[in-house]
Amino acid sequence: MGFFGQRRGEPPYHPEQEVQFPGEPTFENMEQIFSGCADFATHIVVSARTGERFRLCWLDGMVKSERLNDYVIRPLAVGPSPAGLDELRQVLEGGVWNLNVREQTTLDDIAEQIVAGAAAVFCAAGALTCDVGTEEKRSVQAPEDEVAAKGAKDSFVESLRTNTSLLRRHLRSPHIQIQEFTVGRESRTPVDVVWMEGLTNRKLVEDVVRRLEQVDIDGLLSTGDFEEYVAQRKGATFPQMVFTERPDRFCRGILDGRVGVFIEGIPLGGLLPGNIAQFLQAPQDQMYHWTISGALLTLRYLCLLVTLLLPGFYIAVASFHFEMIPTKLAMSIIASKQNVPFATPFEVLLLLLAFEILQEAGLRLPKTIGQTVSIIGGLVVGQAAVDAKILSPAVVIVVAAAGIAGFTLPNQDLANALRIWRFLVALAASAAGLFGVVTALAALVCHLAGMESFGLAYLTPFAADAGQQVEGHAVFRQPIPEVKLRELSLRPENRRRQK
Repeated sequence: MGFFGQRRGEPPYHPEQEVQFPGEPTFENMEQIFSGCADFATHIVVSARTGERFRLCWLDGMVKSERLNDYVIRPLAVGPSPAGLDELRQVLEGGVWNLNVREQTTLDDIAEQIVAGAAAVFCAAGALTCDVGTEEKRSVQAPEDEVAAKGAKDSFVESLRTNTSLLRRHLRSPHIQIQEFTVGRESRTPVDVVWMEGLTNRKLVEDVVRRLEQVDIDGLLSTGDFEEYVAQRKGATFPQMVFTERPDRFCRGILDGRVGVFIEGIPLGGLLPGNIAQFLQAPQDQMYHWTISGALLTLRYLCLLVTLLLPGFYIAVASFHFEMIPTKLAMSIIASKQNVPFATPFEVLLLLLAFEILQEAGLRLPKTIGQTVSIIGGLVVGQAAVDAKILSPAVVIVVAAAGIAGFTLPNQDLANALRIWRFLVALAASAAGLFGVVTALAALVCHLAGMESFGLAYLTPFAADAGQQVEGHAVFRQPIPEVKLRELSLRPENRRRQK
């Protein structure tokens, strides 16, 4: 046992302070809180009409100077004041030209408002804050990662209120409910939970809100901080929450009965719960004819199997079950491997590792340099390795085919999970041939079958409740006029989708 009854090896208990800045809400105490901060600014305003003194403070760069000058300082200095009221009531009832002016009684509330972009006004009767934030944000642009030829050309940005406005422009329904929370002891990040009242399962909403209220972290700055807290199974390698930058796809998820999440500072919208079929769907699936969408989805499922199993399958048949290869192909592989010094499993694993290194190098470098690195690594170095008899051509073809097949997956989180399992399948094939491939595949199926996201089986629609049919997207999309009901697996309060 350590100090305060703490067990050895356990992190120290870190209780959250209910009151961070005790004391009266005065200008002097606020100066002490922000002492040493170069961006902390103050100003004294004397009313020309009554001679009253108002002391202002704010954070430079967080407020817009024009708003502070025109809507706070000018009316305090020269504007008329309602008669018969004290200083505080005068300011609240017309002394400043600001909609979001509110009286404050604690230092904690004043400090939080100042950090959020407000200016604090102190007078003899009390303190208040006025919202004069800059509201600087990136303009709404076309989506970059989820491009659709026939879709809308707007995408989410880092501003929470802009994202909710995009939602309401696409879904002009008064039944949309938005509940806001503040997450992070130090970051104080606003998080909005979105659902459709009368449609979304109320228990699902309550479950999401309950988990969100349990998040206790210093800073919520990325999607991973949020997803790893709300995910039901922490050890899962596969994603359990869909993030999209497209408002139309987000709105479609809300109409299906899912719960949406917006996080301040993150230009994405999250949808809960998530399942395997949702990660294989692309935005254009709803924009093309249902036969074309079905063909594209079939291609994605085939590419998923290719990127996962092809390297391991090649290792198994080339090292343990060579009799399975046709004679002419076997002779070609033998001829190409005559002067290669490495065994097939080592070749495949080495090239898979090199492929991952090239992919990471291309992502981390600027676009122009990244493309150059990919071309040089893929063509020049790969061809040089084949000519030098370090790698066989068949191995290069197999690994390249598996890598290209992985690029067809519309969700990058799913593709990253498959990259890990591709290595595991290849290692199992190196140890036990086809038996190892089957064992690794069975372990993967058991891993996915044991996953649930807010009560929804991860393998839905392959593992729907009691084998019931999933309306509208039972593996493949059906014609829209025939999809009368919503998915039963989400248990919506209103299943009727259309007449």
